Amino acid sequence: MAETLLDIAMMHSDSLIARAREGDKNAQGKLVQLWYKRIYNFSYKFFFDHDLAMEVSQKTFISMHKNIARLQEVTRFKSWLYTIAVNYCREEARKKKNNRALSLDNMRPGESEESYRWEESHHRRENPERQLRHSELSDILQKCLMELSAEQREVVIMKEYEGLKFREIAETLNISENTVKSRMYYGLEGLKKILEEKKITKETIGYEL
Repeated sequence: MAETLLDIAMMHSDSLIARAREGDKNAQGKLVQLWYKRIYNFSYKFFFDHDLAMEVSQKTFISMHKNIARLQEVTRFKSWLYTIAVNYCREEARKKKNNRALSLDNMRPGESEESYRWEESHHRRENPERQLRHSELSDILQKCLMELSAEQREVVIMKEYEGLKFREIAETLNISENTVKSRMYYGLEGLKKILEEKKITKETIGYEL
């Protein structure tokens, strides 16, 4: 996939993070602009719920503003930020579980134009029929993700959708890389079984898990 200007900006944001850590409000605001969609996307795929994704995103960046001065290494900003988001996702999941067991019937796909789907950059120029088809397949994949355990879902989203390295995921979740790889393996195997049960093939979805 070709690098976007946003990707390039993220890779060269060390000085921005350093200034933000020193209390530069303008730099902190730019970090929010750079990372908001990534954190929203992760949260949305975790819950398949726009409102919860917005709630987690807002809390994540409020926490970032309050605590970035404590960040010890600029190079660990990505895993640090995802750690905050993961913790808020888990917190919201516990609240939701206490109120009512998570159910696919209660999930609300596509509630906002801000839903940052994985296929957006690939298919924005395709005809309406193909866009609709990919949108429907994206929802199918999202529902399949929701059938995984939260631990497996976290790892699969971070690796397959967010592009984090195994080391970064391990740092984010405070687990070993071997544990990350194990959860990834079982998560992808679980997705394959779920897709087979739904009679969705790799030819249908356009790539192989």
